[in-house]
Amino acid sequence: MNKSDTERILGMLAHFGYEEVKEPKEADLLMINTCSIRQLSADKAYSYLGVWGKRKKKNPALKIAMCGCVAQQDKEAIFKKAPYVDLVFGTHNIYELPELIKRMNNGEKVLAVDETPYPSVERFEIARTQGINAWIPIIEGCDNFCTYCIVPYTRGRERSRKPETIINEAKNALANGFKEITLLGQNVDSYGKDCNTTLAALLKELNALEGEFRIRFVTSYPTDITDELIETVKNCDKVCEYFHIPMQSGNSAILKAMNRRYTREEYFKIAEKIRNSFEDVTITSDFIAGFPGETEEQFLDTLSAIEELGLDYSNTAAYSSRELTVAARWEDKFIGEDIKKERLERLNAKNREACLKSNKKYIGKTLEVLVESYEDLAYEDIAVGNCPPYRGKTILKGRARNNKIVHFEGGKNLVGKFVNVVIKDAKTWHLLGN
Repeated sequence: MNKSDTERILGMLAHFGYEEVKEPKEADLLMINTCSIRQLSADKAYSYLGVWGKRKKKNPALKIAMCGCVAQQDKEAIFKKAPYVDLVFGTHNIYELPELIKRMNNGEKVLAVDETPYPSVERFEIARTQGINAWIPIIEGCDNFCTYCIVPYTRGRERSRKPETIINEAKNALANGFKEITLLGQNVDSYGKDCNTTLAALLKELNALEGEFRIRFVTSYPTDITDELIETVKNCDKVCEYFHIPMQSGNSAILKAMNRRYTREEYFKIAEKIRNSFEDVTITSDFIAGFPGETEEQFLDTLSAIEELGLDYSNTAAYSSRELTVAARWEDKFIGEDIKKERLERLNAKNREACLKSNKKYIGKTLEVLVESYEDLAYEDIAVGNCPPYRGKTILKGRARNNKIVHFEGGKNLVGKFVNVVIKDAKTWHLLGN
């Protein structure tokens, strides 16, 4: 979502004559788009501001802006921490940026963090990062209020974009050569509850667009995955067999403490229904280690869930207390940093084990791969399994429909093309093939 927001911001700035530079010292305007999911991200953002503040002492004309979730969360407190900042705007105010920039350039210190609706018509081009995949937000915010998560406070309540706006954005991306569209949302499968439609209906409309391309969607909330959605993914030839479904914990008591609206058993039934509907589907997840009050036995339930579910990959993190959330008030239940670190290490080890096991299932199979990039290997590389040495070769990197990363030898002209690849070997994070 942050990447998508940044592309929109760059598009608006370009409209007003700004040109992106690669070196901060060359900039007239420095802007940081922030994430507040974990404290480390927020700390890094303020660290950047500190460096930029020293630069502004030498160049008072320099303008500094902060946006994104930390801006939405900290609001006017940012000016107290970093008085040299000129503009602070939240996640709801991106579309107001032209007016905010004008006020800033007139010498005003600008704060914009009030909730505003999606515009019915977008007036500015999106400066998309050159590549294969176009990110398209379809819903923003969250209504679930998990006890550890700050998203409802920084992104607000769920707000769906109009289907026609999304369709037009997808058409423009395809016309500009993008081969894959990823629909974004904090709870992407909640799409349409506030505008009398569904994610399944939107997928069908997008699937009907002309051209050779793929469609993905992230991130799904488990209990919002309907039978209709599963059936739609199965029947739409352009929609990929890939579901990212955060579980967060494998223990039902911890899930209840997290205010997740399902049990371990209910998550297992959802995953089983998906597995039974597709041959080569990928299911990935998110897990938190060291949630307040988590016992060793409850943590072991998370490790066993990864194994029993046959998850293909998981994002992992140690619990990070976030201001405003319910769990942040449970200091008497906080787990020591040493225990959290040790559990995260075991969680990561189990994740690596699960990834390798998942990848090995594809040895000998042929997968359709969309080539995303290449690398010229000039150094000597040892032969891997049944694959030849890669020394002096051009190695292509692509993604299968089920989101598996595939490396194989080939010409640079294949970037952006769909290629059938026979999988010869499997590593932890990728497949190797011909």
